[in-house]
Amino acid sequence: MTPQPAYLLHKRPYRETSALVELLTLDHGRVRAVARGVQRPGSRARATLQPFAPLYLTWSGQGELKRLSLIESRAPAAMLVGEGLLCGLYANELLTRLLPVELPAGDVFAFYAAALEALPRPEGRAGALRRLELSLLEVLDAEPRFCAPDGQALDPQARYVFQADSRAFVPGEPGIDGRTLKLLASGDWREPGLAGTAKAVTRAALAPLLGGRPLRSREWMRQLAARRRARQA
Repeated sequence: MTPQPAYLLHKRPYRETSALVELLTLDHGRVRAVARGVQRPGSRARATLQPFAPLYLTWSGQGELKRLSLIESRAPAAMLVGEGLLCGLYANELLTRLLPVELPAGDVFAFYAAALEALPRPEGRAGALRRLELSLLEVLDAEPRFCAPDGQALDPQARYVFQADSRAFVPGEPGIDGRTLKLLASGDWREPGLAGTAKAVTRAALAPLLGGRPLRSREWMRQLAARRRARQA
């Protein structure tokens, strides 16, 4: 096969020197594979197959679990530390949990790559993550519909809450004002003043898909925020 642009989402040891890996690829979406010998000390592939690093990969196999055959670097890994690193881990965990195996998701791949470029900068993180979340929701046919359940337009003066089963908004308190929701519907997901609202909307849309099992990366983010508040007190 032609080498495929890809990123490593998750890796865990398998047998003595191999690893089971979850990958995000340009044309094939999420791919599960065995990377043989990658855990061996001194392995070149071990140093190359790292999170947040643009890769070229090939694999073989007809079943759901593939076998990696080529692992090459496309560029250096994104330099993520602190909150930026936690945001990257959140993106990886979210895609590993929710993106079905081998479902083509070219937009998700593009927004993931864009997020890795944005995450080192604090001002770019919220918008990059929201666009990635929204692209994932669109692939899953679960993106928010910025209207009432019957398709009626939202009243800019009213307040609404997200209804998961219809993916639409119903009147409710405390809710989000219709004017702000209309701005999000027009694509203003990166506007700084809308960051909190955009996060609330995507989190509400993702919640039914995640079920009752919380994301570990969200808990790490809460712990980081708590430590920062404690230092400032």
